[in-house]
Amino acid sequence: MNSSNNKRIARNTMLLYVRMLLTMAVSLYTSRVVLRVLGVDDYGIYSVVGGFVAMLGFLNNAMASGTQRFLTYELGSKDALRLSRVFIMSMNIHILIGVVLLVLAATVGVWVLNTKLVIPADRLNAANWVLCFSVLSFWAGVVTVPYNAAIIAHERMAVFAWLSIVEVVLKLGVVFILQWFGYDKLKLFATLTFVATLLVRLLYAWYCHKRFEEAKLRWYWDKSLFGSLLAYAGWNLWGNAASVLSSQGVNVLLNLFFGPAINAARGIADQIRLAINGFVTNFQVAVNPQIIKSYAKHDLAYMHQLITQAAKLSFFLLFLVSLPVLLEPAFVLNLWLEVVPDYAVVFSRLVVVNVLIDSLSGPLMTAAHSSGKIARYQVLVGGLLLLVVPLSYLLLYWGYQPEVVYWVSIAVSCLALFVRLFIISPLVRFPISLFLHRVLLPVFPVVLLSLCPAMFFQQFFASEGWKFIFTNLIALSSALLAIYFVALKSEEKQFVAAYVRKRLKRTEQN
Repeated sequence: MNSSNNKRIARNTMLLYVRMLLTMAVSLYTSRVVLRVLGVDDYGIYSVVGGFVAMLGFLNNAMASGTQRFLTYELGSKDALRLSRVFIMSMNIHILIGVVLLVLAATVGVWVLNTKLVIPADRLNAANWVLCFSVLSFWAGVVTVPYNAAIIAHERMAVFAWLSIVEVVLKLGVVFILQWFGYDKLKLFATLTFVATLLVRLLYAWYCHKRFEEAKLRWYWDKSLFGSLLAYAGWNLWGNAASVLSSQGVNVLLNLFFGPAINAARGIADQIRLAINGFVTNFQVAVNPQIIKSYAKHDLAYMHQLITQAAKLSFFLLFLVSLPVLLEPAFVLNLWLEVVPDYAVVFSRLVVVNVLIDSLSGPLMTAAHSSGKIARYQVLVGGLLLLVVPLSYLLLYWGYQPEVVYWVSIAVSCLALFVRLFIISPLVRFPISLFLHRVLLPVFPVVLLSLCPAMFFQQFFASEGWKFIFTNLIALSSALLAIYFVALKSEEKQFVAAYVRKRLKRTEQN
């Protein structure tokens, strides 16, 4: 059974990677074209108004993770009636959230846009148009969260891959239409983006109605279940809000102490963080349902195995793709950007270190959510994340350089990792020593055996290009050898070897 689950995880991970690469490539292309077509001012208006709406995303994320957890748990426990009721009540809650969102947008949103934001007078009407359709796009995402959660809970990752192709085609269509028609392009872009979003969301809903029995809507209300879902989402809300406030708070501090130029450097580092973090996020999305289902089946031994393997492999996946930024961040940024802001190099390297540490925590978060008892977890971990802002403020006030905010974040992430371990240990009977032995101990030799040889050979290359190529080849080769011979257990080596042999055999047959 575990073998088939491992194969499912591997297949789902590959499908999610295809989805990610496709979406990333189109996003990079479309953002460049949209900036050229709209112009800097209109693109800035769309970004600031759309960003204002997107700030509400932590509310949606809190509900989405809660919905996914409950659906996955009921699938694991094989209670069809309970599964159906959870889906319907989740849909009821998201419809209520959608209504609240529309009311807030029509009151607070319009007031902020027209009285607080700096918008040229001749573009205020277009900005209100953007607000309207940005809210509608966000609303379409909110009310269809249970459908996305159901697809993830059922582990139908191929659906995401195929529907991503549809989404990509629609986005490209929006870009082409934007160039062909002479109507107010900012208004047209906001309208077409909403239409594309709505169509994709309707496809998700249609698929779920066809494939999943629990997704067939009917009237049902359960006060007790409503309270459970809302309470769970409430604690999730605190955790998500803490994460957003921590990140945005540090951004404001950097602006106050060093001016807007430093925010450009942080923005570049955030783009790198989002790009490399996608690799590990997709892997963990494929693993998370299995962790929750194994808890629901009371198969704690397999759950513990999944937690340790997912944490270790998440780190190694992220480490392999982030080697160029760790070793040669200046070369990478100069290759990507025409002008590299001050501090962008050091910020980029430190943000990668931070993401690597956080990647170890992903499966621990899922383990905490699988138990359903997340109040203590969210209070402690959320509180730790919020400490980043006051600690950063004190150090900046005392005259430290701007990169100190990343060192604070790295220190807090390390502390949060061990706090998570101590919290989930009694919740799912997870031995802390197991994580130390199977995850942390294998990680350190891989990092040292990969980076030390590459950093030694860096000094022998005069050409930046050759230095980048050869040091990364040395690091990548060393990392792969160290992972296979030092970090992987015997059964993991057998799985990798069997997978490679199968792929080679299939290639020869073709």
